Amino acid sequence: MTHEERTRRGRLKVFLGYAAGVGKTFRMLEEAQELGRQGGDVVIGYFEPHGRADTIAEAAGLEAVPRRKIEYRGVMFEEMDADGALARKAAVCLVDELAHTNVPGSRNAKRWEDVLELLQAGIHVWTTMNVQHIESLNDQVRQITGVSVRETLPDWVIQQADEVVMVDATPMALLNRLRRGVVYPSEKARRALENFFKESSLVALRELALRQTAHEVEVRHQAPLRPAREPQTPGSALTRAETERERVLIYITAEPSSAMLIRRGRRIADFLRADCFAVHVSGRADLTHLGAQQRRAIEQYLNFARNLHIETRLLEADDPVHALLDFARRNRITQLYLARPRRRTWPGLFGRDLISRIVRTGRDLRVAIVAERRRRQ
Repeated sequence: MTHEERTRRGRLKVFLGYAAGVGKTFRMLEEAQELGRQGGDVVIGYFEPHGRADTIAEAAGLEAVPRRKIEYRGVMFEEMDADGALARKAAVCLVDELAHTNVPGSRNAKRWEDVLELLQAGIHVWTTMNVQHIESLNDQVRQITGVSVRETLPDWVIQQADEVVMVDATPMALLNRLRRGVVYPSEKARRALENFFKESSLVALRELALRQTAHEVEVRHQAPLRPAREPQTPGSALTRAETERERVLIYITAEPSSAMLIRRGRRIADFLRADCFAVHVSGRADLTHLGAQQRRAIEQYLNFARNLHIETRLLEADDPVHALLDFARRNRITQLYLARPRRRTWPGLFGRDLISRIVRTGRDLRVAIVAERRRRQ
């Protein structure tokens, strides 16, 4: 992105919470009302009231872009009119529920893609989301709640934010709001209390949100790192910062655990401000020699990694251990992440399997063998 593009781009402000009902949308509207009183040009691009009287009242008087009606499978849906918001070109556009998946036929598949277009057009965007919608936290959230969150967004999207504000409420206060019918109607509230809204789950999710917000604040107060350089040829000079910089490598296979490993590696890399790579080792230069199911799985995980802005490689080699270690050393990798195999295939501690060979021969690397998380009881 050029300096001119960065200057022209709108600023993104994220109101982050840990569960529905903590007050993210209300806080966003409250600040928008204050901006309007000061003469600011603000418009609601999309607002989801969920029938909450206080939130609806807080939106009163704010201009709103009319929603776009889209018919899908015989049902009429209402979505944000991204074209209308772009045409209105307010100074600040409010967009609720950033991780939302748009109905087929919309301008973009995801609402965060609509938001990126608004930002590119020079429109400042204020938006809301919960911490469980961050892709790299998907496994942790499932472990905490037993729920696999389907609507997620890549971590790099929230990293685009110029400001992240955590909107907080204690779990006890949130549960009281839920029981009083402030968050959901009575029947929906009862189901929520039996499932997602258990006090132990809310406490853990709040802790995740606090840590995430602290990390986002810390990153924004640190000096930006220099862009990664291409691997150096022997004898070339490296700066001290380049030689000490952390670099993470993720080994992708066709196993389902690869998705978990990609999330974990991406998150670690973000916290370390490290470069992140993902590789698969194949006996050929492409995957055409593999069975259809195995090929689809590997392609899916490589695409998943790319969507999280992880640099991917397909390495051609007969020996994956040699290929991984050679790639790691040429690219100055400091941490290598491998998924622990399923228990039925787990070899003896000193067996000549891939993991034990890497541990033995890759002593210059920090090798992490990652097991899938189990849900808390």
